Amino acid sequence: MYEFSVPLAVTDFIPVFLFGIAAVLMQRDLYNKMPKYSFACFSAGCVNMFMAGFLKALWKLLYALGICDFHVLNTMFLPTQSLGLLLAGLGIVIMFIGRRKAALAVAPPVFSGTMVFVTMMVVGLGAICGSLSALAVKMQKKKLILVFVLCFFCYMGMGYLASRDSSSAVMNWVEQGVNCLGQALLLAGVIVLHKAGLRELEL
Repeated sequence: MYEFSVPLAVTDFIPVFLFGIAAVLMQRDLYNKMPKYSFACFSAGCVNMFMAGFLKALWKLLYALGICDFHVLNTMFLPTQSLGLLLAGLGIVIMFIGRRKAALAVAPPVFSGTMVFVTMMVVGLGAICGSLSALAVKMQKKKLILVFVLCFFCYMGMGYLASRDSSSAVMNWVEQGVNCLGQALLLAGVIVLHKAGLRELEL
């Protein structure tokens, strides 16, 4: 039995939409800097991450309202978000390593264990936060490095909490708070880069 209240379930949508806004801003600002295959990879990753969070939040809401326990929406969260982070991370890293022609094929197999997904999340998230930090340095916004580092650790903290006992209402609120903070930090950093002229930046 899960202790999901309706307010908790509704709150779960907040970090999802915070990320959605940050993702749209990043795609708008980075579009002219990425090769087509790189942008496609990054965009697909962002869509995966958004949908993973949205569907998990929807599951919590349906459960809290007593409509149904559509648990598949929860079980698909980890692999979907992990693949999304990996794709987005690869896409943004490719932007830095050059516009020369390259072949990119990402088709990781589906495993029943979680370690492969955790690895994908860490690698993908590290690539995203590291690349955004590099852009911040290039744009003379070095203080943003701290923002993206904190964002990284919030994501990692959220992942750790999610792996613990998820039946407790208190732990779900703590996880939700960490998630909201991480997404708010990402959005804040992306907005600062956007306002500083990231779209016009020459790489």
